Amino acid sequence: MDFVFLGFNLYAWITIATVLSMFTVLLLTKLRADLVFLGAIAILFVTGVLNAKEAFSGFSSTSVVIIGVLFVVVAGLTHTGVLQWIVKHLLGQPESYSKAVIRLMLPVAGLSSFLSNTTVVALFVGIVKMWSKKLGVSPSKLLIPLSYASGMGGVCTLIGTPPNLIISGLYAENTGVAMNVLTTTIPGLFCLFIGVLSIIAMRNLLPDRKAPESAFESTSEYTVELLVPSDNPNIGMTINEAGLNNVRGGNLIEVVHFDEFVSPAGGDEILMGGDRLIYSGQIDEILELKKSHGLVNADHYVFTLSEIDKNRQLRTAYVTFASSLIGKAIGNTNFEKDYGLVLVAVARSGKRIEQSPREVVIQAGDTLLLDCPPKLKIDTSSLASKLHFFDSDQVPNIGKKTLISTTIMIAMVVLSALNIIPLLQCAFLAAMAMLIFKCCNVDQAMKSINWEILMVFAGSVVLGVAIQKTGIAERLAFGILDVCGDNPIVVMTAICFVGTFITEFISNTAAGAMFFPIMYQAAEKLGYEPFPFLVALMVSVSSSFATPIGSPTHMLVYGPGGYRFSDFMRIGLLMNLIILAANIFIVNIIYPLTPLH
Repeated sequence: MDFVFLGFNLYAWITIATVLSMFTVLLLTKLRADLVFLGAIAILFVTGVLNAKEAFSGFSSTSVVIIGVLFVVVAGLTHTGVLQWIVKHLLGQPESYSKAVIRLMLPVAGLSSFLSNTTVVALFVGIVKMWSKKLGVSPSKLLIPLSYASGMGGVCTLIGTPPNLIISGLYAENTGVAMNVLTTTIPGLFCLFIGVLSIIAMRNLLPDRKAPESAFESTSEYTVELLVPSDNPNIGMTINEAGLNNVRGGNLIEVVHFDEFVSPAGGDEILMGGDRLIYSGQIDEILELKKSHGLVNADHYVFTLSEIDKNRQLRTAYVTFASSLIGKAIGNTNFEKDYGLVLVAVARSGKRIEQSPREVVIQAGDTLLLDCPPKLKIDTSSLASKLHFFDSDQVPNIGKKTLISTTIMIAMVVLSALNIIPLLQCAFLAAMAMLIFKCCNVDQAMKSINWEILMVFAGSVVLGVAIQKTGIAERLAFGILDVCGDNPIVVMTAICFVGTFITEFISNTAAGAMFFPIMYQAAEKLGYEPFPFLVALMVSVSSSFATPIGSPTHMLVYGPGGYRFSDFMRIGLLMNLIILAANIFIVNIIYPLTPLH
């Protein structure tokens, strides 16, 4: 191939265009990440940048297989109540905010060193919100530290966060030397220690936001209950015929026929004397129905939290950043019909929106109050692309299996850390043990595997292969060396700084795969063993503190904390710089630079 421009051949430019286009699509659209990565792989394969073996190498990558198997191990821990037991016994009643941060961040970091960060944060969010009320502290003062702790804890082991597995796997493929599962433990713990102290020192930069649920504390503030008197001329008509379904300022969410609750209220429901009609929306406008339709005030509210607990469910959900509901009004979708739910109210930044809820255009981070039929068991996994529920219907029983699953997890880590059995084999044995001892069943194990995430991980590996094969990594490494000189510390810092910035906007897994060949080539060009450079890279690509889209765990706390986008930037930019400095400092002490032989 003769075409060369700015030192890159045609295949290199195809790769650059593909990578830039992929990141642009991920940033600016709502397309699923796995489809975007699959499309990128297809382009690189069809254009001849990669051959068939290289294009599908990600799917057979050891690190990707380990991640998939670990999903089953985590399922065993979750369904036997291990996480719930830890939460129950660790938080306590600290006397000050500083002690509360320590009591929260250390256990979360410890769990995240071995479990999915997202799983740990999802478990802790509801607990932290209740805990914050007992402490008299706004949840927004604790939820950002919760998310930060999960990220910093994940760095402490190779299995704690996907980029560590990806980078260590690529290192093993290039050198034939496998990293120990505890390679990053000391650097990770040091950065965690600095991070906890920084959070305490910068507590004033954390926002003091009103929790979204505070807008939902009194149902009488946003629901109106009206009674159909026995002489009402609309008796015998359907609700639609009487014009009582979708009314100005709100919508009908429930009809009470004597002691029978009908929800969602169908338009063909026959109106009877004594019926109680419950509306949600703008109270002043809904009350006009008394004049226009001959309704009267009900004698008391039956639509209360205490009665709902007996007759139906009120559940709070948060709109995720990738939700397909964003930009839509619920009334214009089939959402309620498809899931049998009724939207009662919408809150944004801790305040209920004074508008008919079904007409509100949904935004990322909105809090939705949903009314569910009695004894409804919502399959929250089917709603995962739209909403995130924190109140799980499945409450595991803590017992003998809790101890069994904990033992299996500890055995897996110890056997791998001591290099008795390779990590991949350990993970498979642990997953099999979880199934054999019935810590989770096959169905639960299969549902626990997030295939979308695995596709992203596999795609990230393939991108790394393309960047390395086409010479992009080598050229970028030379470019960095030209700018930074031949000082290895400066080069390490520069690449880690760019990696920290990039991972604020893209998957940390993708950032790790993209920067691995650049860091590896730069270290070799300088004449040093790449190992310490790559350890520093592991920490940096998982240090995304400045934007809520920088980590899935930030997205989990964004809605519950009532945060704004700028809240993360205010404290996160400083955290990025502090952790970067701590990272470079500790890595060069623990793993001194060694010249290549």
